[in-house]
Amino acid sequence: MTLKILPNADLERGISADAGSNLWKSLGDDPAFEIRFSPLRKRLLVLHITAIDEAIDPKFYVNRGYGFREKDTISLPEGHRFIITADIGPVGSICALRADPSSFPTTFRFDAIAFTSPKSAERYISDVLGADERTKRIDLGRLPQYWLKLPKLRLGKRAANLTVQYTDMSYRLASEMAAAPVSATAGTWLSVVVPVYNAPPRYLDDLVKSFEAQSEQGTELILSDDGSTSPETRQWYENQQSRDNIRCVLNQRNGGIAAATNAGLSHAQGQWIAFLDHDDVIAPHAFKLIRHTLEQNPDANFLYTDELVVDDTLKPTGIMLKPAYDSVLLTGVNYINHFSIYRHGRLRELGYLRTGYEGSQDYDLLLRYLEGIPEESVLHLPYPAYWWRRNGKTYSRKFMDAATISARKALTERFERQQQAIAIEDALTKTLHRVVFEAPSEWPKISIVIPSKDNLNLISRILRDLFEKTDYPNFEVLVIDNGSANQAVLDLYEHYRKTQPRFSAVINPEAFNFSRSVNRGLSSATGEHYLILNNDVEVIEPGWLKEMVSCLAYDRTGIVGAKLLFSNDKMQHAGVVIGFGGLAGHWYMNKPKEFGGPMNRLHVRNTMTCVTGAVMLISGECLRKIGLFDEENFAVAYNDVDYCLRAHKAGYRVVWTPFACLYHHESLSRGSDKSGERKKRFEQEKQNLRRLHATQDFIDRSLNPAYSRDKSDPKIVVPTRLHIPSMP
Repeated sequence: MTLKILPNADLERGISADAGSNLWKSLGDDPAFEIRFSPLRKRLLVLHITAIDEAIDPKFYVNRGYGFREKDTISLPEGHRFIITADIGPVGSICALRADPSSFPTTFRFDAIAFTSPKSAERYISDVLGADERTKRIDLGRLPQYWLKLPKLRLGKRAANLTVQYTDMSYRLASEMAAAPVSATAGTWLSVVVPVYNAPPRYLDDLVKSFEAQSEQGTELILSDDGSTSPETRQWYENQQSRDNIRCVLNQRNGGIAAATNAGLSHAQGQWIAFLDHDDVIAPHAFKLIRHTLEQNPDANFLYTDELVVDDTLKPTGIMLKPAYDSVLLTGVNYINHFSIYRHGRLRELGYLRTGYEGSQDYDLLLRYLEGIPEESVLHLPYPAYWWRRNGKTYSRKFMDAATISARKALTERFERQQQAIAIEDALTKTLHRVVFEAPSEWPKISIVIPSKDNLNLISRILRDLFEKTDYPNFEVLVIDNGSANQAVLDLYEHYRKTQPRFSAVINPEAFNFSRSVNRGLSSATGEHYLILNNDVEVIEPGWLKEMVSCLAYDRTGIVGAKLLFSNDKMQHAGVVIGFGGLAGHWYMNKPKEFGGPMNRLHVRNTMTCVTGAVMLISGECLRKIGLFDEENFAVAYNDVDYCLRAHKAGYRVVWTPFACLYHHESLSRGSDKSGERKKRFEQEKQNLRRLHATQDFIDRSLNPAYSRDKSDPKIVVPTRLHIPSMP
C-alpha cells in the first residue's frame, strides 16, 4: 500500500541534507496533513513525528464515519518526539486520517509508514526508538473503517461558504444605505494610523486601494514607517504621488510598533483615531457605517467592529463575530482588537501608546482608554469592517510568549490602578488569561441552598462533596426537602445534623415548587452570599466555590454561574442565551468539554445575561435588591432565567466562569416535563417568560446579531438588514 501525504497551505517542505528526513516547516497555526490510503491496505499505520526545536502539540482528526469533525479529535500533550500507531484495518471505505502536528509555526520531521502485521510494526518502532526515553508512544486503537454519512472532505481550514454569503450581503446592504447627515463628524473626523515595517509593496497597495475606495470625506491615512530596511518598501514610498489625505511619515530608526504609531499620531488631525496593521485591508463601506454610527451616537466614546479573516491572497478563511462590550471577557482575551475607533482627545490625555508592552501595546492602550468610561458609551458595530490578513508568517512561539507577558503586565497594572491586587495565570488556552484575585483575610460566609426529595444517591453524594471535597472554609448547607419518605435519606439528614453544625434540613411535604424551596432556604440563610445548588451536581475539583466567590470582585457582579458537564464529559452549561427558541437556552450544549467557542471565549470568564440555577451564586446585595424567586409564575421552569433577567435589568452583572467546573446529572431527581400536568405547567411557564420579559424579541448582548437563535450551536445567518448600535 502506498500512503499519500497531502499537506495543507500552512506547510512547506524544509531544507535538509538528508533527502529522506521528511523535514517540514509550519507557517501558521493550523498545519495539517491528510494521510490517504487505499480501500485495500496494510492494517497498521505508524506515524513518527519529531520536533526540531521547541516541543509540539499534535492533534489527530479521527473519521468516525462522518468526515473530519472537531468533536472527534484526539489531542496529545506537548512533547519532542512521538510514535503514533493506529489499526486502520485491512479493508474499508474510510481511507484517510488527518494529523495536525502543531498549533504554531515550527519545524519538525513527519513520517508515515504502513505495516501488515504488529510484529513488523514493532520491529520498525524498536529501530526508530533506540535509547531515546523522551519519545511518547500513543496508540489510537482500532479506527472506524466504513462511512456512516458521506461528507464533503476538506483539508485544513473549512471553506467559509456562510461567511462569504454573510459578508457579501452585509456589504450590499451597506452600499444601499443612505449616508447620514453630517453634524458630529464634520471636518477631518477620522485618521487611520498604520505602523509599517518592511511591508511588501502589494500589502501597501491593497491597503491604500481599500482606503481610497471608501470615498468618504474627512478621512486621512497615515503610514508611519518604522525605519524599514527593505529596498522594495523604501522604493514604494518613493513611487507614491502626493495626496492630501494619504501621508507617509518616514522615521529614521527602528523604534518598535508603539514608537512608530505615536509618530504617526503626532501628524493625525482627525477627531477619531483608528489603528490598522500594514497587512490589513479596510472592508467596503466601512467608513460609511462607522460615520453613520457616530452620527447616531454623538456621546459615544469608543467603537469597535467585526473582522473578516483572509489568507495572503485576500480569500476569506473565517470571521470574528464579537459580542457587545464585555469588560470581564476583555480581562481574559483582547477580543476587541481592530478595527477600533478612539476619541483623539482622550488618546492625547493618555499619552498615546506606551513602549515596553511589545506585542500587546494595543491591549495596554485599550485597557487604559476604557477605564472610567461608561460601559454604555462603548459601542460594537456588528459589521466586518476590515480584513485581517492571517498567513501565519507574522507569528512565532517566541513572539506569542513575549506578547502574552506584555498583556499580563498591562492587565496587572489595570487592576492595580483600581486598587485590586491580582495575579494572572493561564486560562484554559495558555495564551489567554485568568485573573486570580487576592484571597480575602476571611472568606465571606456562603449559604448553600439545596432543594431535594428522596434519592439517596444524589443527596448523599452532593453533601459528601461539599463537606469533604470542597476547600471553601466558611459555608452553611440548608437542604429544603419537599417530602422525603425514604428512611435512608432521613437517617442521612440526622447524621449530618449531629456531625456538621453547618448543616440543616427542613422537610415540608408539598408539591414540588423549585422557587418556593429556594425561597424557604434564602429566608432562613445566615450567610453573606447565597448559592443555589441542585442535588444532582457532583464536585470535580475542590476550588470551585472559591472561584465563584472571587468573581464577585468584578464590578457590579450580582450573579455568578459555573461550567457544568454531563456525566459523559460533554458541555451542559456554558451560559444561557436569552432569545434561543423565543425563550432561553444553553449555548454549545453537548460540545466537548475542551470546546473553546468563538475566539476561545469559553476558555475565559464572560459576562452573560443568564446562567443556570443548578449552580448559581447570588450576592447579598443583589438578593436584597431583586428579592426572592417568583413562586407563582415559575414554579419549576425558567425561574433562573427570570431571576437573572430581573438582576440584569436592575444593572447587575452576571458572570460565567469556566474555572469552576462541576458535573450536572441533569434532572435525575425530578423526571420529565413532557407529559400530563407537568407538560401543561411547563407550557404555561413558557408563556409567563414571554409575557414578563418579551424573550421572543430580546437581543442578548453576549451573542453577535449575526448568529442564529434557533439552536444551541448557533450558525451564521445571512442578514436582511444592518444592525446599527445605539446608546441607551
